[in-house]
Amino acid sequence: MITVFGSLNADYVFQMAHLPRPGQTVLASDLVVLAGGKGGNQALAAAKAGASVRMVGAVGQDGAGQIALAGLTAQGVDTRLVAHSSRPTGTACISVDRSGENMIAVFPGANQDVRHTQLLEETLSDTAILLLQGELPDVETEQALNWAKAANAKIIWNLAPMRPVALSVLQQVDYLLVNEGELTELCQMLGFTAPDDPLQNRASSARTLAQTLAQTLAMKTGQSVVVTLGAMGSTAHHLGQQFDVPAVPITAVDTVGAGDAFAGAFAAALDQGEDFATALGWGNVAGALTCLQPGAQSALPTREQILAHLSRLP
Repeated sequence: MITVFGSLNADYVFQMAHLPRPGQTVLASDLVVLAGGKGGNQALAAAKAGASVRMVGAVGQDGAGQIALAGLTAQGVDTRLVAHSSRPTGTACISVDRSGENMIAVFPGANQDVRHTQLLEETLSDTAILLLQGELPDVETEQALNWAKAANAKIIWNLAPMRPVALSVLQQVDYLLVNEGELTELCQMLGFTAPDDPLQNRASSARTLAQTLAQTLAMKTGQSVVVTLGAMGSTAHHLGQQFDVPAVPITAVDTVGAGDAFAGAFAAALDQGEDFATALGWGNVAGALTCLQPGAQSALPTREQILAHLSRLP
């Protein structure tokens, strides 16, 4: 089973011709209210990809909390360990332009009250996967990591949004998931550069830079590092080997939730006994399919859709 320790939000998604510049007001052509939060998105992504999933988080005692949980309960995610806070449910304001690019502002709300003690003994074992992100209080996330490590659970950490993190904390993680920007920022914060210092080499391609930095980080931490590259697919360093998976060719409608779809499907594949390379393929396909529809949770693909599109990987 996958236990997701993460955020739950209500998302207000504004569709507009172009994203506003500082000080500019842009009229939206549409507004949709959806369930969101990286934790909720990844929990639903994993469940739709065929995994048994338990959600650990918090919502407010308001209507937005019902919005945040509705999709999870409908998909069979176990939400009994979701707490109810006196704070409002976490809220995200998402602006999406006609090309699918987005700009997001988040109010954490009830997510600030999530505690690692909500995790129960049966949620962490040597057969379990703990899936985390970066939207909960740092101390609670790190304590959850400690508990999972002590129980020999597999730990997948999607370190998004990026934040300062100690090397000793990273070394407890089995699979680190980041995008190319987060990878570069993390390596800079830790003082890691590739042997030829590609951070200063403007001639390096994005993929080459990601490959080199992923290898450097993996060697320093002993973990597997997975880097999502958007339209270029993903690259990873795992057990001393480099893996490169291209993206499914699509025309994106909305990129919101693509990273969460990748994380959830990747975790679901591992939970169902697939090997690392196959799990990367599941993640790439799920991320691409999510970009074909507006919204995050509403666009997540099913296990059957993921399997049907695996053959489209170049």
